[in-house]
Amino acid sequence: MDYFLTEEQEMIVETAREIARDKIIPVRAELDEKNEFAASIMEDIARADLFGIFVPEEYGGLGGGCFEIVLALEELAKGCVGVATTFAASALGIFPVLIAGSEEQKQKYLPDIAAGKRWAAFGLTEANAGSDASGIRTTAVLDGDEWVLNGTKQWITNGGEAQIYTIVALTDPSKGARGASIFVVEDGDPGFSYGKKEDKMGIRSSATRELIMQDCRIPSDRLVGRKGTGFITVMKTLDVSRPGIASLGVGLGQAALDEAVTYAKQRVQFGKPIIGFQAIQHMLADMATQVEAARALVYAAARHIDAHPKNMSKVSSMCKVFATDMAMKVTVDAVQVLGGYGYMKEYPVEKMMRDAKILQIYEGTNQIQRNVIGQELNKEYA
Repeated sequence: MDYFLTEEQEMIVETAREIARDKIIPVRAELDEKNEFAASIMEDIARADLFGIFVPEEYGGLGGGCFEIVLALEELAKGCVGVATTFAASALGIFPVLIAGSEEQKQKYLPDIAAGKRWAAFGLTEANAGSDASGIRTTAVLDGDEWVLNGTKQWITNGGEAQIYTIVALTDPSKGARGASIFVVEDGDPGFSYGKKEDKMGIRSSATRELIMQDCRIPSDRLVGRKGTGFITVMKTLDVSRPGIASLGVGLGQAALDEAVTYAKQRVQFGKPIIGFQAIQHMLADMATQVEAARALVYAAARHIDAHPKNMSKVSSMCKVFATDMAMKVTVDAVQVLGGYGYMKEYPVEKMMRDAKILQIYEGTNQIQRNVIGQELNKEYA
């Protein structure tokens, strides 16, 4: 379908598509097998100026919005969701600074992010604070002109690879979520270290580690926004970032569909290609319809968010839950179309199926997304 992209948007799509085709696809199986972070591909993405998509022009970026991020992520995900997740997580990590940071913080961090010289990560999740993000226990106490952070963040994408971390910590534990604030912690800060690299089912080219803060001292000017406004910024951050996760689902679903159709045209059984059998045609038809429906919703949601940044929670959750559920179903069906070959690592749909699962989990499980949608509907029909 024609989504009437501008010339600049078409350029973003083509640039990301070339990186997926020329840089990611040739090595994705090896990265997956070795659980290896794709540092060199991140450098390729930086040279292509894609890290600047979400950074305003005054800080060295391209000044794009949610829609432009979605376009790039979809194409990168066609190559490998793990690699695309690394790119997406850097955007997620710097969104709090974009949303609530001071001018000094933006001047300090955004140009390097836009140039791909440094990557970012977002530190919210903890052992006892997953879907219930208000359950965090990491604390930050002001000591003179320094904040002292103590706590551990779990399953942090880009952990140990990023240089800039936005950390959610309690500055007033007695207030619960209303006592949370956000801080910038940099690689090398005293008292800041990393846990082991996690060995995951999928997105294995994306690094996931614990962030450990033991009397981690940072300058007082690393507080992002006002004290106690951390969870407001967190919610705004996730509302903006979730269409990006949805677009990973679209890209992955499209890639799985492409593999399934190609195989079905080549695989001969009972004297003809299996795409000639109605059972296979119906599976592929459903897969194609689901991918296109998800793409339409994600694009519409991203454009809505760019136009109406104060009214986005419902559509953000809708596109995330729909597109990622689609990706899980379409990759499972792609494996089924390929049959025994689909179950073998020699063919990419096996990896695609493993990669798809995380999309229903991270940045808010799809059950939580349905809660958000339901709560918003309750407000609308009050």
